[in-house]
Amino acid sequence: MERELYTGRNDRQFERPFIDVDEWRDKPSRHRYIHGGFEGTNTKFSFHFPPKEQFLGRFFHFLSPVVGDETEAQRQTGMEDKLLFALSHGAYFVETNHGGLVNRGGDTTLVYRANASAALYSRKLAEEMYETGRPFGYLFGGSGGAYKTISCVENTTGVWDGAVPFVIGSPMAMPYVFTVRAHAMRLLRNKLDTIRDALEPGGSGDPYESLTDEEAEALREATLMGFPLRTWCVYPTLGDGALPVLSPAIGYRDPSYYRDFWTVTGYLGAQEYSSARRDRVLLETRVERVVSAAPTRREANDRNAYGVDEAWKNQLEHTGDTLIYLRDMPEKGAYLKGLRLKVLSGAAEGKSLAVAVEGGAIKADATLAGNDAVGILAALSAGDQVVLDNSDYIALQTYHRHQVPKEPGYHGWDQFRGEKGEPVYPQRGVIIGPQISTSGAGSIQNGRPNCKMIVIESLMDESAFPWQADWYRQEVIKQLGGDENLRLWYMDNCMHTDCEEGNGGDHQHIISYLGALWQALLYLSDWVERGIEPPESSRYSLEGAQVTVPASAKARRGIQPVVELLANGAKKVVVRPGESVAFTANISVPEGGGKVESVRWDFETTDSFTPCGAVAFENNGCIAMAETSHVFTRPGVYFPVIKAASNRHPGDEFTQIFNQDRVRVVVE
Repeated sequence: MERELYTGRNDRQFERPFIDVDEWRDKPSRHRYIHGGFEGTNTKFSFHFPPKEQFLGRFFHFLSPVVGDETEAQRQTGMEDKLLFALSHGAYFVETNHGGLVNRGGDTTLVYRANASAALYSRKLAEEMYETGRPFGYLFGGSGGAYKTISCVENTTGVWDGAVPFVIGSPMAMPYVFTVRAHAMRLLRNKLDTIRDALEPGGSGDPYESLTDEEAEALREATLMGFPLRTWCVYPTLGDGALPVLSPAIGYRDPSYYRDFWTVTGYLGAQEYSSARRDRVLLETRVERVVSAAPTRREANDRNAYGVDEAWKNQLEHTGDTLIYLRDMPEKGAYLKGLRLKVLSGAAEGKSLAVAVEGGAIKADATLAGNDAVGILAALSAGDQVVLDNSDYIALQTYHRHQVPKEPGYHGWDQFRGEKGEPVYPQRGVIIGPQISTSGAGSIQNGRPNCKMIVIESLMDESAFPWQADWYRQEVIKQLGGDENLRLWYMDNCMHTDCEEGNGGDHQHIISYLGALWQALLYLSDWVERGIEPPESSRYSLEGAQVTVPASAKARRGIQPVVELLANGAKKVVVRPGESVAFTANISVPEGGGKVESVRWDFETTDSFTPCGAVAFENNGCIAMAETSHVFTRPGVYFPVIKAASNRHPGDEFTQIFNQDRVRVVVE
């Protein structure tokens, strides 16, 4: 028996909305701001209404990745400014705190009920203010917000008319996308430069060529799980993602795992000569002295200052700069990630604290510190007996091997099955991925969205592996008999983050998908309100858990331009200092994606991309040929980059859709 869909009617918990702020504001543009909530709940909302003459009969409703602040959008600028985008495109803007409780007492429906109730109340206020009929509503959110977006439109009806979830995961995403990455980075930490060089333009193309058998196995495992190979080119920007805040869930939901990892046959830690044992730090010593610094908590106006890739940091507590000096320290070259300081004596006996090595001391690691970190630091004293231990963190890194799902479609786990399909590693009694997904979103994706949907997914996504968008598309096809109301657009040279600066500020490899996100909302509104079909889904192929797209824009489809750059007619060229290098680039926009709007170059990794050379246009601006030259005066290896943007709305900075390409120039 199917569960009845939520309509927002007769929900007594949300019967009494209140408004505590109702005022006109001039920033980021003139609008009426309303803030309030629902009596008897922790739910808060923010509504931003443009003047009547600017309103086009719609609203955009943003869902943040984590439970947080309903005023997050008010602190964003540039292309990230969701509020200004909405107001400047004829829409009012809705934001909530998802119900306002991190621990919702087991009520998994609160995320979609709180957001639906706020959306319905905003619609009532809009009808009164604008004296029009029912405004159309469009929901969007990325990463954890994408889980919430999908949950909302699968569990409700009559609330939203369309949705744009972006960089989406599957029920088997967390924590496994982070564990397999952390495992590979530990094993490959001394070979990442050579892997990157092999994958760069003009490289060998074989990232395995210099690896030991053990290292090659780690790289292959991550690749088969779906980690995009090209993403290793930006390895300096990669951390362990949201693993820090997800790791306690393993200890809570599977309490014997950390013990079994080191003691039970079939687990990496139980192998006598394994990399896990080689990298394990287990150092008993004493505190020599503690140099205190006042800890600080993040102020409310600093919260939610992160994009979807780092939203988990909003859950962290700042612990100050207190330094702990120990009588002994780990050996030089030891693997120092994931260390915990376990206190064996003194006022903090029995407590443990995540720490990081800093020079000759250690300090609390805010990315892993728990809520009692400040108290533990205050209780530590000279002479306290402690243990430095990274055992649990190493154990985390292969947890995915012991979580093989029974459901089909999760191709990344096929590598852990034998010839008869049975798991080759011991399996845990609980699969925690779906539990984590449910706790954050309110439900597991069921493939039955009750509105039109456009999905934006990144081909270099390190935290929501690209195959997961295809997994959801296949679920929709299976449940609804087709995907005519769904579009899936893959974005090349994009990672997980929705920040304009890109992942770690690496402008040489990465571009932002924000323009595609804003375009998707506008395409969606045309689709719903005027029946104008958006461009077709990207054409792609799935080999195991790796997604690839065709080389040409015509074959690839979607909305992103395709850029191909050559130096002296090749991807790699060797020249002498002072010798001019000729650069040529072809830029093509898929049908319905607009026209080429800008072309910029960076030849020597300055991050200062400037127009130069000549650009010729064909096919009414949908194709561009760019030519220029550059002289390299000093020996070295260079990776010149061209960035191009297309736009369906010329002059609109929000809707520029970027792509890029690179070549290798060796000057000797």
